[in-house]
Amino acid sequence: MTDAYLTGIGWVTGAGFGWGSRGGECSFPDLPLPPLTRKDVFPEPNQRFGRMSDYAKLGLAAITFALRDAGLEAWSDKRPIGVIASTRLGCLATDLDYHRTVQLQGGGLASPNLFAYTLANCFLGDAAILFGLTGSSIVTNETDETGLGSLRFAMEEMALGEADTMLAGTCDLPVPDAWADQVKLGPGAVFLALTLTPPEASGGYGVVTLKDDGTLLHNGAPCGELSELIRSALAGRTELFPPPEGEG
Repeated sequence: MTDAYLTGIGWVTGAGFGWGSRGGECSFPDLPLPPLTRKDVFPEPNQRFGRMSDYAKLGLAAITFALRDAGLEAWSDKRPIGVIASTRLGCLATDLDYHRTVQLQGGGLASPNLFAYTLANCFLGDAAILFGLTGSSIVTNETDETGLGSLRFAMEEMALGEADTMLAGTCDLPVPDAWADQVKLGPGAVFLALTLTPPEASGGYGVVTLKDDGTLLHNGAPCGELSELIRSALAGRTELFPPPEGEG
C-alpha cells in the first residue's frame, strides 16, 4: 500500500479551465474545449506555445495549472519530477491534420509544425523543458473509462522509489467525426500533483492511497473514477498555498 499527498489539480475541459485554488468545477461535459491562448496559460511571452498542436496545448496547459496549484511552477534547479499521462486517442487529431497537409501538392505543403507533434508524448517534452522536470515522462493508452490508469502508474513509480513527486492525468481532444459513433469521451485534460513528502503547511487535497489490489482511495474512501476522486478532493480542499495575487 502506498500513500501520497495530493497538492495540486489543474484542468482544461468543455466547462472551462483552472486549478483548485482558483476555484471552479472540474467536470468533463461533451462540449467544445476553450480555445487556449498563451495569455490564458502563461503570464509572460512564450513563443513555443503558439507553435504547438491543439492536443499539446491542452496537455501542457493542464500540467501548468497543476504545478501552479501545487506551488511548483517556479524553479531554478532541475527537479526529479515525473509525468504520467493517459489518453484514449492520443494525438490522432494532429496526425489527421498533418496527413491532410501531406496530400496537398504531392507533400510540398506538409506542415513541419504539425509533424513535430505527431507523437502523443511530445507535450511532455515541452513540460520538461519549461519546468525543469527530469523524471519519467510517459504516455499510456487508457484501456477503460475510469481515467485512473495514469494515477495508478504514478503511485507505483513512487512506491518503487523512482520519484518522490509525480504528475498524473489524462488528455484527449474531441473524438474525430469518423470515430464519433465508436468512442465516447468527455474531451479535456486534467493533471494531479502527488508527493510522498508531507507538505510543510497543513492543507491541500488530502491523501491518495493505492492498495495492493489496485484500489485507489481518497482520504480512505474508494474512488472508482478519476472524476469521482477529483470531486472529493476539491470538496475537501484546505488552504496549502496562498492564492495568486488578486485571486481568492
